[in-house]
Amino acid sequence: MSQTGNPQEMVDKALELSRADGCVVLVDEGSTANLRFAGNTLTTNGVARSARLTVISIAGQGVGVVSRAAVRPDQLADVVAAADQAARDAQPAEDARALVEGVPASPSWGEEVRPTDIGVFEGFAPALGEAFAAAESGGRKLYGFAEHSLTTTFLGTSTGLRLRHDQPTGKLELNAKSGDMKRSAWTGVSTEDFTDVDVAALDAGLAQRLEWAKTRVDLPAGRYETLLPPSAVADLMIYAFWSSGARDALDGRSVYAKPGGGTRVGEQLATLPITLSSDPAAAGIACAPFVTAHASGRDSSVFDNGLPLAATDWISAGTLRSLLQTRYSAELSGLDATPGIDNLIMTGPAGGRSLEEMIASTERGLLVTCLWYIREVDPQTLLVTGLTRDGVYLVEHGEVVGEVNNFRFNESPIDLLGRVSEVGASERTLPREWNDYFQRTVMPAVRVPDFNMSTVSQAS
Repeated sequence: MSQTGNPQEMVDKALELSRADGCVVLVDEGSTANLRFAGNTLTTNGVARSARLTVISIAGQGVGVVSRAAVRPDQLADVVAAADQAARDAQPAEDARALVEGVPASPSWGEEVRPTDIGVFEGFAPALGEAFAAAESGGRKLYGFAEHSLTTTFLGTSTGLRLRHDQPTGKLELNAKSGDMKRSAWTGVSTEDFTDVDVAALDAGLAQRLEWAKTRVDLPAGRYETLLPPSAVADLMIYAFWSSGARDALDGRSVYAKPGGGTRVGEQLATLPITLSSDPAAAGIACAPFVTAHASGRDSSVFDNGLPLAATDWISAGTLRSLLQTRYSAELSGLDATPGIDNLIMTGPAGGRSLEEMIASTERGLLVTCLWYIREVDPQTLLVTGLTRDGVYLVEHGEVVGEVNNFRFNESPIDLLGRVSEVGASERTLPREWNDYFQRTVMPAVRVPDFNMSTVSQAS
């Protein structure tokens, strides 16, 4: 149970206390467990709990939002009164719509919150210890952390909604360094419960990369045939997804804007039949099946709270099909309301090969491990810049022949879709750059014939 009281009762009581025309109440109960390690030794472990209450009051078309952490039952009335007053003082909200109603209550609504704890690592920790021993005998050091969180969200509204979602999220980041600390390699995985993490296989892959790095090849900046692994593809596609708001497109402020007005929905973006989609029910990366909006923004609306989410194709067979839409922006664009969903899946033509098979068929090109420090340069083309990190390798005649220097790259994820020459088999992966914010991804490796390594970087 929450330290602040029963969350279901808190939702009901807050709704009862509100004197506004309408009210939405969100309670987020969070718990985390983590292991941290360095130099083949476990350094720290810990657990933490959190609770946050958000009250969204509606007076006419005015909205007041008050969010507080660790609210005690005796503080609840003050929080609700503050939200009600903020709504009465607010200017009319442009996205004001009738609150969602008619969604059946979640069957698990009344169940107790069961937080995660250090026991989630029961099977993983011994395997990690074995990996430490293997790394030590192999002359390498392992660094990184494992983290598991469980967030339970309760959503109640004055229109009768009572919805709940329990979201498990886990990740492992693993960095291997040579004994002299001059060579480095990274890998990471996303998991719901750590029962499916093969630490030995991850360590073996890192050991192979450190072995490749014993041979150094310096290359100049330029355009290279490049193999991007699923992790790097995830980082690029997540940014493309985050940038796909309908309002920015309608305002001519993004790569999804149609010259002369409107959006590019219906336009072919990829030459290959690539699909980019989200599905709340996707196995292994399931997420909330309804909208949870703690505040309104260009791509979200508090009035949409509780709106059911369904499988959505953002790009289908290479054609742009949907943008991030609230009910309000959907009225502006004339398209369906397609709110954001907390996972992302990219697939290509059937029969996609593994990354290893793609390497074996490469005459000469670069194999990138991961991307880092990705930043936007031009929103209207979605040009981004960033760095390679922890290993870029030269492939010749189907074999990795050595490690090359790092690069700064300049590319647009949308432009890349039109130039990708091969899409591999899709697999669950962990993005390197964005995994603090977005972890549930299934992505393929891709081959780009002319990836733009714009300058040589001194990053390691």
